[in-house]
Amino acid sequence: MSLLASLTSPLASAPRRRAAGLIAGLMVLGASPWAQAQTAAPAVAFPTKPVRIITPFPVGGGPDGVARLVADKLSRMWGQPVVVENRPGGNGFIAIDAFKRGANDGHDLIQLDNVHIAAYPHLFKKLPYDLEKDFDVILPLFRAYFFVTTGVQSPYKNVGALIADAKANPGKLNYGSWSVGNPVHLGSALLESMTGTDMVHVVYKETTQLYTGVANGELSFALGTSATAGPLQRAGKLRFLAVAAPKRLANFPDVPTVSESGGPAGYEVTGWNAIAAPKGVSPAVAEKIKRDVEKALNEPDVKEKFASFGYENFPTTRESFKQFMDSESTRFAAVIKKAGASLD
Repeated sequence: MSLLASLTSPLASAPRRRAAGLIAGLMVLGASPWAQAQTAAPAVAFPTKPVRIITPFPVGGGPDGVARLVADKLSRMWGQPVVVENRPGGNGFIAIDAFKRGANDGHDLIQLDNVHIAAYPHLFKKLPYDLEKDFDVILPLFRAYFFVTTGVQSPYKNVGALIADAKANPGKLNYGSWSVGNPVHLGSALLESMTGTDMVHVVYKETTQLYTGVANGELSFALGTSATAGPLQRAGKLRFLAVAAPKRLANFPDVPTVSESGGPAGYEVTGWNAIAAPKGVSPAVAEKIKRDVEKALNEPDVKEKFASFGYENFPTTRESFKQFMDSESTRFAAVIKKAGASLD
């Protein structure tokens, strides 16, 4: 005889029959602890149409490559096309404007650079977006550490020698980047601040021109990632003096950290990207996007491509990522204030 049958038999006591009724009622309602533990979260009806990832980066660069890798994986998971739409230029504001005019239900996403999130709010007097009101920043896509690069004909064989020359000759050495307020500019300004040196910032239109300028001696140095400066380094035209990271990178074991190369301790420069949905998107949709993008980033071929770019993903909870973004904002604010940088 089953447990329920024994409890409800005519011979059972009244308390036992009441207990049996409670158990039966819970079973009917699906509210037993066992049933609740086995109940899966309801499926989210997303996406129901093609998804667009808008990116401020041009075709062919490392960030664009990451966006396309993720888009391909998501297309397969979701059974809907996920397309990458490149809107470069204008400090990323062109892409942001397109995003703000797009779908607000998660079918339009945007790839944001760390400067859009942590630096520009301190750099620009007026921005065409509000970080808190326009974006739900869901998760980071990757992080990259920057190398201190010089031309192979440069007299500097380590960071210590470069800094010593900069101290001895204020205003003589120069470094480059592709705009005011990007990680390369602000990271170089941070090096000036930490070493008490005075160097000249030179702006180039494109990254290819920038690193060619380093290679041919127009610039004393520039910061660059493996994805941006790597091609000329592998071609034997650039030298990686050091990496601005807390430890040596696995793919570059012979490149010392900045502190190991005679530079200041604790000097780190990273670039990172994140994926964002419109503010107010359904929490269930945001969680699905986060879960599926994380799954895509952990695919072996994506990890292999990241390694070739010199990128790493850093899985995190939404709360800890929010804390990370806040700390980055504080760090950029201090660098920008020290550099006296400001844009209209």
